[in-house]
Amino acid sequence: MLTTIQSAIADDLDAFEKTSWFTSVYPFTMSALGPLNGKLSGVFLPRLSVVVSSFLLAAGSLMTGFANDFNGFVIGRAVTGIGASGVFTVSIIIVLELTESKRRGLAFGLLNSGYTFGVAVGATVAGALLPVIGWRALFLLQAIPALLGGLVLLLAIPMTFTAALVLMLYALSAPKRIPIWPLVLSAMVTILFVSNELYVACDPIIPLTLLRSRGLLLTCLGSVGFMMARWSVLFYAPTYALAVRQWAPSSAGAILIPTNAGFAAGGVLVGWLHVKRPGSFYFPTLAGYGLFPFTLAVLAALSKDSSPAWAFILVVFLCGVTTGAALNYNLAHLLHITPKETHYVATALLATFRGFAGSFGVAIGGGLFTRTLDASLKTRFAEQRMDRAALIRRLLGSPALVEQLDGVEKQIAVASYQDALKLLWLSMALIAAAMLFVQAGTGQKGDAEKRKLEGERQGLINEAQGE
Repeated sequence: MLTTIQSAIADDLDAFEKTSWFTSVYPFTMSALGPLNGKLSGVFLPRLSVVVSSFLLAAGSLMTGFANDFNGFVIGRAVTGIGASGVFTVSIIIVLELTESKRRGLAFGLLNSGYTFGVAVGATVAGALLPVIGWRALFLLQAIPALLGGLVLLLAIPMTFTAALVLMLYALSAPKRIPIWPLVLSAMVTILFVSNELYVACDPIIPLTLLRSRGLLLTCLGSVGFMMARWSVLFYAPTYALAVRQWAPSSAGAILIPTNAGFAAGGVLVGWLHVKRPGSFYFPTLAGYGLFPFTLAVLAALSKDSSPAWAFILVVFLCGVTTGAALNYNLAHLLHITPKETHYVATALLATFRGFAGSFGVAIGGGLFTRTLDASLKTRFAEQRMDRAALIRRLLGSPALVEQLDGVEKQIAVASYQDALKLLWLSMALIAAAMLFVQAGTGQKGDAEKRKLEGERQGLINEAQGE
């Protein structure tokens, strides 16, 4: 939603150089609290966890809508992210509890479709309603369905690393240069957290079997890079429509409809037709991971104002199809390679790392995009001997401003946005391609097979010792 209304917010709060925080603070808190929500769902009832999260989501929306300055807006988005973290993580756990194995793939496909439908509709509706009711009302209205949804879930569901992440993403989201000390502190805090979980904690948030699981680790790391590339499409396809094509905000938001329709179709079809049994989905996952980078490379090539609009829309649709299918296969394979008794926390960790991807997509991708745009604008204006420091500052946070320009200023703005988008999507394509090899390291053998082999090996050792 913020991709289509951030220009109005930046203008109202006079925060053009801080717009990366509009979108980044929400996934920061959402992803950082994922493991904790998974743990709390095992201690308390999942239905209670998701209801409390829904109320926090509503409270954050109200705080955001009533914010009078940048700090108040960011705090409201942070609270909203805390609530969304619980809703996102616990919803996966609830699906695990309430579905049998042959319907689980379809259920996860429908769940992912719900998320992506919300992204598409939110961007389109927000862009259309912005001139009518303003950005504040758009946030205030979100509190109502959040509260009602929490109450419905309470009645409908049956009875039966935070500091490290924030420090790292704070550094990587810097619009002008990347500060080093937050990255160093992030590494130190991460080591401290893992050491505490392994050697000190009596009841660790993350079970030791999962901390030592190569398959889980590589699945989570692969998901981060894969979904980070995916989020670059969700965040910056509307920017392409606004700045390069100069579409209206409602039309710019609508560009997400085909990619999210593809995401839903890919996930649902895979769940309905293929993921109908427990077991390995190693090669189907790799197929999805292998096709996805090609769609990003084509997007980079099409990020010009002269490219056919239908071609861009077709490619974002195919990007969604490959992503939806790959994520469904990926989750099914994770359940195969991890012990059943750890599925709550394992799926919460996967949800967390997918949430990290949103954070990284904003922090790393947004930082790269903003730095490239800033450098391109300065270089092109300098070549024309034009001093436009104030205009550059506004263009960094307001892609909708391009439409209001004319002459050389407009040409430079469009060309600079094209440069930034092309470099962003090419970089994400390379990252997504690397994630294919990370995912390949998870292996095909499931937890039951590994335990059987370990038992046989131990039996042979005992026999040898007995002789």
